[in-house]
Amino acid sequence: MVYFERFEHIEYAIEREKEIKGWTRAKKNALIEFENKNWDFLNDMIVEE
Repeated sequence: MVYFERFEHIEYAIEREKEIKGWTRAKKNALIEFENKNWDFLNDMIVEE
């Protein structure tokens, strides 16, 4: 995983996921590069609460 967002409410997460799924690949890549320029794997940053 190279990009993720945290949400307090599942409804907001689902809404955001649907929004991003409608984007072009170029727009998705731009979002990732803005937040994670080196495309580092972020799996270890995700902790279930």
